[in-house]
Amino acid sequence: MLDLSIRKKIVALVHQQVVPAIGCTEPICVALATAKATERLRALKNNDECPAHIEVKLSANILKNAMGVGIPGTGMVGLPIAVALGALVGKSEYGLEVLRDSNPEWVEKGKQFIAEERINISLASEEEFETRGVAKDEKLYVDIMVIAEDGTTANATIAHQHTHFIDCKQKPVEENQEEEVANEDSPLELNLHTVYEFASTAPIEEIEFINEAARLNMAAAQQSLEHNYGHCLGKALHRPLGRGILGDSIFSHVLMATSSACDARMAGAMIPVMSNSGSGNQGICATNPVVVFARENHNTHDELTRALMLSHLTAIYIKQHLGSLSALCGCVVASTGSSVGITYLMGGNYQQISAAVKNMIANLTGMICDGAKPSCALKLTTGVSTAVLSAMLAMQGECVTSVEGIIDDDVDRSIRNLATIGKDAMNETDRCVLDIMTSK
Repeated sequence: MLDLSIRKKIVALVHQQVVPAIGCTEPICVALATAKATERLRALKNNDECPAHIEVKLSANILKNAMGVGIPGTGMVGLPIAVALGALVGKSEYGLEVLRDSNPEWVEKGKQFIAEERINISLASEEEFETRGVAKDEKLYVDIMVIAEDGTTANATIAHQHTHFIDCKQKPVEENQEEEVANEDSPLELNLHTVYEFASTAPIEEIEFINEAARLNMAAAQQSLEHNYGHCLGKALHRPLGRGILGDSIFSHVLMATSSACDARMAGAMIPVMSNSGSGNQGICATNPVVVFARENHNTHDELTRALMLSHLTAIYIKQHLGSLSALCGCVVASTGSSVGITYLMGGNYQQISAAVKNMIANLTGMICDGAKPSCALKLTTGVSTAVLSAMLAMQGECVTSVEGIIDDDVDRSIRNLATIGKDAMNETDRCVLDIMTSK
């Protein structure tokens, strides 16, 4: 078992990265920054007036991930309504649930705010990145300036992570100070074996909290079936035709539970999910396949708890190398986590879990991110279907070898190879995708 001090750091890290979110986290983090800037403006003015005008400067990846996704409870897609509601009804203290208090009345006010042309959205320039002390290649960047009728202004800037506010004149100020302090003295450097050892040996009471992810994300899947969200992939799999093709199996149930929750989230349902590393889809992908497999494989509650922690912490570990946003679809990372969790539930040991990771990387590396949108349900379903296949192969002693493609004998090097491709090599792909999306 790992030392208590290391376990505390890991628990703090998971608490920081696995949090509830309502709506796609890219437009929601723009709404969060808008809410914070508006609160600062109101403090300066000592009143409750709304901004007369809002200037929004974004990195390309934020723009890409916010263009086509539904905003919770609005029936609308894209950034303008997220910005408007962030100013009108958002509360920064809610974090990624910033729009929790929105209702149809506020949505109508938001539509009027947009109609009055009070919002200007544009890409941030390299000079603006430099002014804020942010690297010019930073993929997660949101800068909001709110302007009152009398010209008074207030700013809020988020960078690096979806809830990480920075100030150009100071060091970054982390909203979650407690977790940051917990990791401050000596940085926590994870590897897959540490992830496995923690999840499989930590006292169960220390990791029991991860089951809240199961409660939220499985509830989202169930609620999704009550409406027609997105492309209705989850419902299509539930219907007689879907069952006739895929059967009534553990495999089909895993796909149903994952795609259903994603359908609702990407269509803008006012349904909270537990996110992972700043992404609700990653949280769904790391949770629902593991929960369904454990239920139908008759695993114990403790086994499910450990598998969920293993899944989520594996995804966090990979994202540490890849970054919060990249050209690589996040389902590649999160479904690798679920494959690890499923392998554990099958009775897999560390060697078999490592094999599952290598099988995943050999298959899914290169899947592009072309923004958050309803069709993300298709990608999540591809990811989790591969997760099950990779786990099955690993349990049979089959593993992609180091003579095949980007896989290394060392599983952690294989993970770094994946991250190098997604973070560096696919940058030109990212630019091409954005050009295509913005020129349609």
